[in-house]
Amino acid sequence: MPIKSISELDIAGRRLFIRVDFNVPLTPAGGVAEDTRIRESLPTIRYAVEKGARVVLASHLGRPKGKPDPKFTMMPVAERLAELLGTEAEVVLTDEPVGDGARKVVSDLKAGKVALLENLRFSAAEEANDESFAKGLASYADVYVNDAFGTAHRAHASTVGITKYVAARGMGLLMEREVKFLGKLLGDVERPFIAIVGGAKVSDKLGVLENLLGRVNQLLIGGAMANTFLKARGGRLGRSLVEDDKLALARAFLKKADEAGVDVLLPRDAVAGAGFKADSGKVVSASEIPEDLAALDIGPETARGFGDAISRARTIFWNGPMGVFEAEPFAAGTLAIARAVAGSSALSVVGGGDSVAALQRSGLASKITHVSTGGGASLEFLEGKKLPGLAALEV
Repeated sequence: MPIKSISELDIAGRRLFIRVDFNVPLTPAGGVAEDTRIRESLPTIRYAVEKGARVVLASHLGRPKGKPDPKFTMMPVAERLAELLGTEAEVVLTDEPVGDGARKVVSDLKAGKVALLENLRFSAAEEANDESFAKGLASYADVYVNDAFGTAHRAHASTVGITKYVAARGMGLLMEREVKFLGKLLGDVERPFIAIVGGAKVSDKLGVLENLLGRVNQLLIGGAMANTFLKARGGRLGRSLVEDDKLALARAFLKKADEAGVDVLLPRDAVAGAGFKADSGKVVSASEIPEDLAALDIGPETARGFGDAISRARTIFWNGPMGVFEAEPFAAGTLAIARAVAGSSALSVVGGGDSVAALQRSGLASKITHVSTGGGASLEFLEGKKLPGLAALEV
């Protein structure tokens, strides 16, 4: 079923409820530490303001455990959003997500003005997809738009429940871009098509690996999840993180890849250390990690091999770091992949918080065709799953 874009909806003068993803990191002092998610929402918000909508924004922030918690107030987000919008719009923050105070703020909104509801997760009813809470949110809306792709895999009151009570609905410009580029990876693509998958656990990514197997030409596996595959092939991994209960699944997957003609590249060398707090690492064979060490990054030979494969690709998907990139001695592999993907002329899609953080750290995010704001949502989309937040927008 088709989903309308905000550009196809009649929003002038109407109350437009936009579900955004403002779940941003905060500083110890309670300010916004990193505002990428707020910036990504600006095209949709500016479009709505320019069209004269009465804009009601809603998001969660952190994990306040279903009750008000001053540490997770949306106040710093409202202040940062107002700064980014400049003179275009004052941002009024309500004192609650649902209730008389919020209703008064929304009813007083003029065309082209913006209100931000207090943290949706200040009520346990949000994550429970509670009907009365969803109705309360819907009472603020003549039109509903979801622009929070990062939450589209969750059936919450603000992503699914509300849509039962708002007839006019669609997706924002960010959601539209996410669906466009991730959807391209599931359709006809220019080849070679390679996927680079990292992170800690095979169990977190097995679904997407299985679904990509029928689509990609080459699969590059790094991060701690590579350890499980290496052990499945007979490697000795020392103190490295390995999912021993997933070894049979890893062997079965490698056999399927071989039968499908998909080339799986695993690390040939690794940077090993006593722990992620170690001051330095030692380059060793990825399949022969010393007993007292753990593999914490891909080694230089692997980085070069992965880089060569990336240079030949015409379509690239990357999700997950190659090691503990937050620690300086174990960051080189992930940053090498970031540079290789950014330097490619291929269509490139990068998803997952750690991969995106690595790109931003390298200063190369602007060189990527599409940087996805949804970690879990992008993986479930590429697994071929129907995301509840998208399904709810169908008309």
